Amino acid sequence: MPRKGSIQKLSNELLKDILDHIEADPERSVSIDRRAYLSVESFRLPSPPLPSQAQDIGNFRLTCQRFAELGIPHQFTRVATRFSRAGLQRLEKIASRPNLAKHTKKFSYLIPFFYVEGRERVGELLHHANGDLQTLDASFFERKAEAQRSIVRSGEDLRVLKKAMMAFRSLQHVQILRLQDEADRSLLDYLHENDGAAFRLVDLKWTPACTHALRTVGEALAEVRSPFTRFSGPMMNPQSVLALKKSIPHTISVLSERLTCLELHFDDPVDLNARMKDLSPLFKLIFASARNMQAVHIGFPSRQPLDLDLEEIFHNIHWEKLRAFGVQAWRLSAEEIISLARRHSKTLRGLRLRDVQLKDGSMWKDVLAMLRAEMELLDWVSLRRIDYSSHFDEVWGDSMEVPDYPPGGASDSDEEDDFHAHVDLEDDVFESEDEYSDGDSDERSNADTDHGPDANELALSPDTPASLPFCTCSRSSFPATADDLGDNGRFVVYQQRKSWEKWVIGRCPEHTL
Repeated sequence: MPRKGSIQKLSNELLKDILDHIEADPERSVSIDRRAYLSVESFRLPSPPLPSQAQDIGNFRLTCQRFAELGIPHQFTRVATRFSRAGLQRLEKIASRPNLAKHTKKFSYLIPFFYVEGRERVGELLHHANGDLQTLDASFFERKAEAQRSIVRSGEDLRVLKKAMMAFRSLQHVQILRLQDEADRSLLDYLHENDGAAFRLVDLKWTPACTHALRTVGEALAEVRSPFTRFSGPMMNPQSVLALKKSIPHTISVLSERLTCLELHFDDPVDLNARMKDLSPLFKLIFASARNMQAVHIGFPSRQPLDLDLEEIFHNIHWEKLRAFGVQAWRLSAEEIISLARRHSKTLRGLRLRDVQLKDGSMWKDVLAMLRAEMELLDWVSLRRIDYSSHFDEVWGDSMEVPDYPPGGASDSDEEDDFHAHVDLEDDVFESEDEYSDGDSDERSNADTDHGPDANELALSPDTPASLPFCTCSRSSFPATADDLGDNGRFVVYQQRKSWEKWVIGRCPEHTL
């Protein structure tokens, strides 16, 4: 019998509130059309709970059977699994317990670089490294390489993934992330700094790892008819997607029909235009099949914007339910942007044009004028790092990276960039370099920059309302027309693009132009 005043006398509702103070409600989600959706739900990495939080939840669940049941959603609504023997064993244990698996709504698959067969001689590399890698243990990498080969050859990962996807009957969101631990990062840094002889001994590739993950996850989802509707891949490789097209073409069509949200960011700039053009028919198949699409984001490396017509990817498709749309790092004409926005003017709540470079002959004021005049439901627009293509080439043409901060050190926040605010999802985001890195936390990063952890993210929520109950626009401070925006057709400075974002959605009922 519980004693008077015992915690066990508290109602389930109060106990859940207590758990929420330890760790936020795991079932609370961000709406898909909020600007923060693509950031929070799809590109950010699943941050592990603080050790104290995990221990507190675990201790709470050990108290009694009732507490054990109440704590399950805080541990199993979001499941992150490494591609490793231990990771797959843990996933199978979760899938074998229906009382746990029924709560899983988001599955994140953490994939390391794959060792190239015959070039995993880490021991020899460390021997010749002259002490540069003295902190690394060759046996650690050799065990990892052997485990990778064993898992792939035996098909153990596919078997466990099928079992898990079958068990996760409430699954909504699937995410594939690239994984690096500190040892991997040290080894990869050394290889890149000492190419040539070093790569003859050891070589790690992302393309085969990404290809294998896409194929096995795709097969598992399709075979068990998973209820998932959202997919995120913040470090996709064009070659991997091409390989997927050849290996499981029917699976792609089946899975696409279920999609309401798709976020893909391609990170490999090698032959990017040609490879994405090769993928054009596949995108047509995916987008034509995904009739219930609500949010889409397709992005490329900021340092190398894609130079391909927008409709080579989107094929003039109209989605009746689309609420958020985003592209990143693309050379486009004003008319291309206007045409796609106009197609979805009756439903679109959020628009992200991050790192978009307008081609010669186009002006941003034409795009902005159309958005302000015709996009009546638009709650937010993100113009982070927009510019003109010729100016971008002048400034960054010889650079390997485009910095996250604008010239002069100014910074801003994309907290109004709610790409995910109008679709309910679980919360995750990828960091500035799009990788899951053990020990790293988005909480330690500054989101208030043009290149912070939100720099490549989408989100969807009306932080800046499209309409207000009374006039607050201070009409005299707003440019009257697009011609007053100061667009010179040559370059865009940080202060301009921030004021332009506000101008596009800053209309009020009394002073609509």
